[in-house]
Amino acid sequence: MTNEIRKPVIGVILGTNRTARIGGAVADWTMHALRRDEYNLKLIDLAEINLPFLDEPDIPAHGNYQNASTIAFANSIAACDGFILVFPQYNWGYPAVLKNALDTLFAEWQDKPVGTIIYGNHSIQADIAIRLVLAGLGMHQLATNVGLRLRSTTTAETVADDFQPFQPLVATMGQELALRLTHQSR
Repeated sequence: MTNEIRKPVIGVILGTNRTARIGGAVADWTMHALRRDEYNLKLIDLAEINLPFLDEPDIPAHGNYQNASTIAFANSIAACDGFILVFPQYNWGYPAVLKNALDTLFAEWQDKPVGTIIYGNHSIQADIAIRLVLAGLGMHQLATNVGLRLRSTTTAETVADDFQPFQPLVATMGQELALRLTHQSR
């Protein structure tokens, strides 16, 4: 029998489900920029999960999940030790699919570190909006959060080149996340 130490798992949640999106490329770039030996990364694409819109008979705070989709999502989120939310800013806020995912669960988010990578033409308004929700869920937001400014020419194919100047910030986010996880496990 081996006493293999389990590495923490960081869920990189892609919080957009639009058909025409560059989010997949942004999430891939993020996962590459966040890669570290201290933890494993797991992509959670909300477009693939396709959660129903708040259809549980009881409130999430009670943890009495009845629907198979909620139970599967709760298990996936509970298996993560922290999160990075990757999403576009929509109309000074964040996508409804991300709000729905956050509101579908409660205890599974509690006391876990979370960082945000917001992309668009500006990101401060979405950052303000999501901070309130993350605090309400009892999550611990990282000090390093990144706003990625899209160029008018940015496409899925140019994401890696266009966002290269932000790579050191995302690497710093990964370092902070690793430190938080080390501190939590003591």
